Parts: sequence; C-alpha cells; structure tokens
Amino acid sequence: MRLDWHRSSDVTPSSESGDTGRVSRHARRIPWAAAAAWTLGVVLAFLIYLRLASTFAADSDAGSNALQAWDMLHGNLLLRGWSLSDVSFYTTELPQYMLVELVRGLNQGDVHVAAAMTYTLTMLLAVLLAKGRSTGREALVRCAVAAGIMLAPQLGTGVNVLMSSPDHIGTTVPVMVVWLILDRAPPRWYVPVIAGALLAWAMVADSAVLYIGALPLAVVCAIRVYHAVAVDAESLAEQWYDLALIAAALVAAVAGVLAVHVIHAIGGFYVGHGPLTFVQSGDLLSRNLAITFEGLLLLGGADFVGLRLNASTVITLLHLTGVVLAGWGTWLAARHFLRDRDRVAQVLVMGIVINLGAYLISTKPHVITGTREMAAVLPYGAALAGRLLGVRLTAAKLLPALAVVGAFYLLGLAHEISQPQVPAQSQRLESWLLAHHLRTGLSGYWQSNIVTLTSGGRVRIRLLLPHGTKVAAGHRESKADWFDPAHSYANFVVLTRGLPGFPGLTDTAGVLKTFGQPAQAYHVGPYEVLVWNRNLLTALR
Repeated sequence: MRLDWHRSSDVTPSSESGDTGRVSRHARRIPWAAAAAWTLGVVLAFLIYLRLASTFAADSDAGSNALQAWDMLHGNLLLRGWSLSDVSFYTTELPQYMLVELVRGLNQGDVHVAAAMTYTLTMLLAVLLAKGRSTGREALVRCAVAAGIMLAPQLGTGVNVLMSSPDHIGTTVPVMVVWLILDRAPPRWYVPVIAGALLAWAMVADSAVLYIGALPLAVVCAIRVYHAVAVDAESLAEQWYDLALIAAALVAAVAGVLAVHVIHAIGGFYVGHGPLTFVQSGDLLSRNLAITFEGLLLLGGADFVGLRLNASTVITLLHLTGVVLAGWGTWLAARHFLRDRDRVAQVLVMGIVINLGAYLISTKPHVITGTREMAAVLPYGAALAGRLLGVRLTAAKLLPALAVVGAFYLLGLAHEISQPQVPAQSQRLESWLLAHHLRTGLSGYWQSNIVTLTSGGRVRIRLLLPHGTKVAAGHRESKADWFDPAHSYANFVVLTRGLPGFPGLTDTAGVLKTFGQPAQAYHVGPYEVLVWNRNLLTALR
C-alpha cells in the first residue's frame, strides 16, 4: 500500500522535502525583508525631514535648548543656575540634543538634525499605532493612511510649529511609546509600572503630558472600570489592570511635578510656571474657534487661509483629504468608545478631546503659531485614521483615489524640500561681530542665544530687557553667572527692530540711561551695535 501510495502521489518524498526547504527559507527571509523595509523607510524619512527642517531658520528658542544640552554635556547635569521657560524639555529633547552635539559639536545644524529625528520618530510611532496587530494588506493600508496624513508639514508656519525646535510635538514621542506598550504587551503587573515611569519621565520635561497622556489614560480606564462593573456586572477585582493603570497615571502626574521642584531644591534649574488662564467672553471664544480650526488645517498641511489660488495651493487643498480622514477616524473612535473596548483607540481619542478642549478655552490661541500647544492632535488623529479606517477604505474601493492623492502629497513634499536652506537668524550680525573681535554683549531675546549657538560659542549675546526707564538682565532661558561681572565680561549692545514675530531690542534711551554714552557706534544692516570700553555687567541689576 505504501508503494502504491508513493507511485500515485504527485509529489515524491525528495521533491516534498525540497519544497518544504524552500518554503522554510522563504519564511525566514520575510522578517528580514520587513525589517529592512522599515529601516529604509525610517532612514529615508529622516533625510527628507532633515532637508525640510533646514527651510526654516533656527532661532533663540532652539539656541537656548542647544546651549542647555551643551552645558549638561560638559558636566552640569542638573543645569545649575539656569532659568528656563515654562517647558524644560529636560528628559526629552535635551538628552537628544546632547547625543547630537556629542557627534556634531555645537552649531546650528544640531537644531535641524534633532528636529528631523523627532518628527521621524513621531511619524513612526503613529504608523505603528495605526498598524496595531494587523498583518498583510490591512497592515499596509493602515500604515499608509497614517504616514500619508503626517507626510508633508506645511512650509513656513507648519514647519515652525512641528519642526523648528524642541516643542510639544516631541513630547508625544514618549507618550506614544506608552500607548504602543499598552497595545502590544499582555496585561501583566509590570506594564502599569513601566507606563507610569515613562509618563512621569516625560512629565518632568513638559506639563502637557498631563493633557495628552496621564489624564486621558486615567479617564479612559475609569470609564472602562465603571462600564465593566455597572453595565456588564463584572467584579471589581477583575478590573485590576485598568485600576493599576489609573493609579500609574495619577502617580506619574504627581511625581513629574514633584521631580521638577526637587531638582530646583537641590540646586538645579528653575522652570517658570505661567498661570493657565481661560477665556472670559464669548468674543474671545469665537476668536479661539477660528484660530483652532485654522490650526487643525495647519497640522494637516491644509491651511489654505489667505493663500492665492495656484498649483501649490491646489496641493494644499488636497491635504484636506488627510484632515477629513483624521477627523473621520476620531469620530469613529468616539462613537464606538464603549462598544469596541479598544483601549489604545480610546486613549487616543480622549487625548485629542482633552488637548483640543483645553486649548480651545484657554488664552493660548491668540496667534496661529499657538497651534504647537495642540500638536499631539496630528499623530493621534493619524494613528486613529489608519487604525479604524483601513478596512473601511478598502471595502469602499477608495484606495485608488487615495493613491492619487498620495502622489500629489509626494509631489508637494518634493517641492518643499527643493526650497533653499535658510540661514539662522542674525547670521550676518554674528559674522560682523567676529570680524570686529566683539565676543560678549547684550541684546533682545531673538538676537541672543541663537548668535551664541551659530557661532559655536565664539560670540555670546545675553538677554537684555526694558525695566522702567532703564534696562535689566533677562533671565528667561539664561544662566545666572552669565550676568555676574566676576565671571563674565560684556562690552556691547545690539539694538534692532527684529523681524515680524521675532522682535528685537529698541529701547535706546533705556540703554543709554543704564550704561551711558558708548565709545563707538556701528550700523550693520538692520542692527546698531553700541560698544563701550568697560564691563557693562557691573551696571546691570
């Protein structure tokens, strides 16, 4: 019987063994091919966004963070003597800047490299969250939708908000790592511990983690526990995982705030906390609605407000497709909030609602660049669109149309990265000061730390602010010993009107009343450089 079976079989033992070997080798090659594809995609994205970041001039915000990282790299790990803004970036972008500066030294290119790294990581995490645990064609569609929505930040203001310097978009990176862990890891006791630790770590850097991370997680898990106990009649003990995540989120929020105070108490940096204020009138709320709506368009690369109709504007209008898809995915996640029981989708939509709601009723949206305060809406919305719309778009046979739109997205991106690189602000001033051997001086905020960065520390400009009828040292993003005449020497002041959105120091009368008449005065383009033959720091308060 065995002989007859072998004779009647279509496959001989040797051929069957050969096919099995070929299948096995093919199966082994698939993970390697996938890993290679992901790696190539990430590297290509980084190079593209590095070129795109260079189309926006580095400014003193970025310069401040680069100088702080440089100081940490040289031993001042607690940033002793530093007064920072309301966001420290101490545990997020500053370590990233340290790594970049360790390789590249201190220069303006560090800003663009770090910005490209941050946006590439943000996009990668949004794509991975969109993919979820899907495989095959569905996974490909999900990833393509999420990546497409985030593909091309809008030139100018869009690049400023998302890629110009450390900002709230970078804060989404550690938070989305938490969501990715919750998506992929089994419900074990150590998952809430890891999630809480990462949220607390990020909270030290940016209090926005409260709105995009800790609070959404706590609210979602509380709703899940209530629904399971009150509606599904499950026991409270069965909800231990969600209860543990609630505790982790709350502990992380408190620990992050306490950590900042502890760092300052032991001699480390000081973070200025401006009060969070909310609109008090209907007129301001209407203004906020308009700016918030335009901000959502800006995040999606579709801010057509005020643009003239041309080929570039047509591509901008096509980005409305991504805005609609992100909105559709967010709506589906909200509509099926309880029914789907998808914890990650629930957290993402809750993060969007809380972040967007807090921004809308605050006094933050007074200008379009305030959109950075709700930057998390972009990767969260992209992840939801890919995660929830992949099957629907395939079933509706919309993929060919979306592929055409995606091709125009790529065309627009090619146009963006073909734009010339923009030199850092005040580069002309820096060159002139170097040529005239002027090494340390005083000026307005937007002419200070950026000159220090672009010159690699060879020229140092410190912040000067109007103070009554005189001028005084400004301590925002500054180090105390910069103004100590026992440690520092400054002998010139730069006066300028600055640029739109980046005002300079114009208080000539206050400067002269504080320091007296200069020994020399020079006009360098839009700058007036006043030089004294003594240390001006001795006259500063």
